[in-house]
Amino acid sequence: MPEGDTVFRTGEQLRRALVGRTLTRTDFRHPRLATLDLTGLDVVAVRTVGKHLFLRFSDATSLHSHLRMDGSWRVFRPGQRWSAPGHHARVVLSHRDGEAVGFRVHDLAVVPTEREERFVGHLGPDLLDPNWSEAHAATAAEALRRRPDAEIGEALLDQRVMAGIGNVYKTEICFLLGVSPWTPVAEVDADHAVELAHRLLAANAHRFRRSTTGMDAPGRRSWVYERTRQGCLRCGGQVRVASQGEGVHARPTWYCPHCQPGPVPA
Repeated sequence: MPEGDTVFRTGEQLRRALVGRTLTRTDFRHPRLATLDLTGLDVVAVRTVGKHLFLRFSDATSLHSHLRMDGSWRVFRPGQRWSAPGHHARVVLSHRDGEAVGFRVHDLAVVPTEREERFVGHLGPDLLDPNWSEAHAATAAEALRRRPDAEIGEALLDQRVMAGIGNVYKTEICFLLGVSPWTPVAEVDADHAVELAHRLLAANAHRFRRSTTGMDAPGRRSWVYERTRQGCLRCGGQVRVASQGEGVHARPTWYCPHCQPGPVPA
């Protein structure tokens, strides 16, 4: 699942490939945008906020996309074979020297650039905001504290608290906090949680292979995430996994009972 660092890197890739280029062909394979043609417009900027991405054009409009569970943007040279099936493509933006293709990007909309906030105005501070400050951290920590009875694992996924955390970071932040993901927020150091979230995402913003441990060796890039077979990277004990959340919001959650004391599902 794409998380904030993945979207950030995608934005950097699209910025290098598209900004300053004039679009020579566009192809929208999306029901609401099927007749849209942006040919002739220049790409003037790329903006990422949490898991949201905006491509800005010279007519003061923006293309908004959200990668959700399996979406991706990829860049190709002229004539290069796509690395994903063509029937998964939802948008193609071509210029003289290449093209960018959005695969499985189900959420697409074109809006005036000045109205981008309709998609992200409700979010908490973006953990990868280049202007991240102590004020951003304080705002996120306060938003976390306003949910004292929520399970910390679920609260971390709430993009209204801070934007960019997905299931991998949720799981690993809980481990580094030394608490079960089902621990109430009131029993967790909110400031430390925010500091860890920002530090982990910032450390991975420019890495091809995500690591929450600081190590890049295979099998040593996470503490407990997807380690039910290998065991906890710190203590070597058994890592367990259980579902957290309800309905479509349920997520598999890994934890080490030894390193992460606290409540767990029955």
